[in-house]
Amino acid sequence: MSFHEKSAWAMAVILLAGLGWYVRTIAGMSAGMEQLAPPVLPVVIAYIVVIVILSIVGHVLIAVAKPSEADDMMDERDKLIAARAGNVSGVLLGVGVLAALGAYLFTYDGNLLFHAAFLALMVSQIAEYGARIVYYRGGV
Repeated sequence: MSFHEKSAWAMAVILLAGLGWYVRTIAGMSAGMEQLAPPVLPVVIAYIVVIVILSIVGHVLIAVAKPSEADDMMDERDKLIAARAGNVSGVLLGVGVLAALGAYLFTYDGNLLFHAAFLALMVSQIAEYGARIVYYRGGV
């Protein structure tokens, strides 16, 4: 397994955990209300900071486990995989944002718009790393 595939696995797991935490936090905040909780800047900042820290730690651990791979440049296959996975991610992001905007047109709920767009961003990134894993495993 190459460094780039290990990196994709680490990022997918980290982002899935972050998604779960964010959804659970917003659901908990919304439980006592009769509407979706508004976006709270400290929650968004905490999400971002934790993702960044876990990403750094994860990549350092991957690099320490096999230092010879850590400095590998992306070859043609890696570049093709990254491009194809990026296309999948872009489509999902576009569909997710359009769905968020469509939901806003029917509900006029800005809180829903924010959370749905943020969710689309998270899902598209998870899908990008998931696609990379699939492409590495399936052979592109």
